[in-house]
Amino acid sequence: MELKDKKVLITGGSAGIGKAIIKELIKHGVKDIAVVARKQEPLTLLKSELNAVNIIDIQADISVIEDLNKVVSVISREWGMVDILINSAGVVSAGLLAEQSDEDVVGQIDINVTGLILLTKKTLPYLQKSKEGAIINVSSGYGYIAMPFYSVYAATKAAVAQFSDAMRRELYQYPIHVMTVYPSATDTGMMKTAVVTQMDSPEKVAQATVSGIIEKQINVILGGKEMEEKVKLNFLEPEKIDQFAADNFENLRKRTKNHRSM
Repeated sequence: MELKDKKVLITGGSAGIGKAIIKELIKHGVKDIAVVARKQEPLTLLKSELNAVNIIDIQADISVIEDLNKVVSVISREWGMVDILINSAGVVSAGLLAEQSDEDVVGQIDINVTGLILLTKKTLPYLQKSKEGAIINVSSGYGYIAMPFYSVYAATKAAVAQFSDAMRRELYQYPIHVMTVYPSATDTGMMKTAVVTQMDSPEKVAQATVSGIIEKQINVILGGKEMEEKVKLNFLEPEKIDQFAADNFENLRKRTKNHRSM
């Protein structure tokens, strides 16, 4: 896929993986980018930092339907179409299910799944105007391999993966490629409250993502061969992953005790 001059709409683009993806896209000739984020200040800073390209900043909460309609209204007014939709926004709240607040359970589902699906639905008429478009959904390694203390988060990210596969098959008659990205632990603000020693950089995830778009990959899995082997093991012999989780249960509890980014 040729990225030069593509019009890109991205959620969660003011920081972390989303911001790194924007910078990588710019390297490949993208000049028109609409960025959705919940807070205006980081959007304003992003627009100032990347003043060589055309940034449309849209303050919106994708868990709120009225805000999603606002996003679509801006896109309709400014462009009238979209080439690439990147659903990068996400939240996490770790812990035992019995100890998670109802608000955090609903919040993860609303942002990670419902908002993502509804934004995709609402932007489809604009994506279908593209001669070569794409939908990129950012899942997680937990979307493949669920672990204790991440039951809700893993469920939402698995849902994202299945949604991607369904949409790719549903849109086969359109020139719209659908790809899912599965980051491993990534050094972003979302991970500040987790106890993790080895993480990928946002730039590494962004490079893999943009390369995947260009090459029209279906799945971009971070974590190398080790992760690919774990994915296969989880599918073929899930009881071995069960045993790993049991053997490391207390370490996983300590690692995730304060992990929350909502």
